[in-house]
Amino acid sequence: MQWSDEGVVLSVRPSGETAAVVELFTRSHGRHLGLVHGGRSRKLRPVLQLGNHVDAAWKARLSEQLGFITVELRRGYAGSIMSDGDALSGLTSLTTLTRLLPERDPHPSLYEITLFVLSFLDDASVWPALMVRWEMALLEELGFGLDLTSCASTGSTENLIYVSPKSGRAVSAEAGEPYRDRLLRLPPFLAKGRQAPVTAEDIRDGFVLTGHFLESRVLAPRNETLPEARGRLAATLGRAA
Repeated sequence: MQWSDEGVVLSVRPSGETAAVVELFTRSHGRHLGLVHGGRSRKLRPVLQLGNHVDAAWKARLSEQLGFITVELRRGYAGSIMSDGDALSGLTSLTTLTRLLPERDPHPSLYEITLFVLSFLDDASVWPALMVRWEMALLEELGFGLDLTSCASTGSTENLIYVSPKSGRAVSAEAGEPYRDRLLRLPPFLAKGRQAPVTAEDIRDGFVLTGHFLESRVLAPRNETLPEARGRLAATLGRAA
């Protein structure tokens, strides 16, 4: 059994004296693990950094085995943001949350979005909003997508400014007014058809929104919590707002 693909490095852990077990998010083979000979060597350590875009070749005698992976660097992302703590937290959060996907289950659409987000991690004016959109896409891929197209109460598509924390559906300003303290805010940049500059408050509210549904629908049933890196990122962006 063998395949060749491209992927993003999600995690690396030591194995023996010089090898490493590497977890990749690949375009066509989903989240996939394999043993890299010499993965802890001086040559491969810079390649096997979180978030790096690599070419990979996997081989095993049987499909259910761990198998062996060889990797070559396409583009490194971690190195370019080493001095940006927020971007590093974003990168760590993204790679950790990607591990929620079922192993060996392809998600090509999310893969493309992931590469897009990674390519903007050196632009602080862009990547936080992209990260919120990425988390929205992750929820969709996991089967818990939000419906932000019309009001859950009236069916209206106008003035959608809230989201129900129970149903995950949008709520209009008029319908939500009596319950505003119990609803989540819908940032304008996530509402279909609305064009507006993205503010720090919008980013904060976006992370509150996606965080709520990641916790309640995905992580709590697994007895897990949001990554520490995401908590640091949300706290920093919240203070900025």
